[in-house]
Amino acid sequence: MSKQVIEYGGEAVGVVVPDQDRLKFLAVKYHVWDLDAQRFGSADEARAAIRHLLAGKGAPPRHEVGAAA
Repeated sequence: MSKQVIEYGGEAVGVVVPDQDRLKFLAVKYHVWDLDAQRFGSADEARAAIRHLLAGKGAPPRHEVGAAA
């Protein structure tokens, strides 16, 4: 795994970096700050959480973004 830039609407909003066996999201734009430091199983999971957040539904609870309950 390596770091990946995560874009939303053609704009870079954060990066995911390897963290143990997951990917940690590091927000670089304020409108996705609620997801900062959350861990995901894949970059696609991070993108889905961003879509969920920006659709006005808020950040998904941490146990719903690929973390084991």
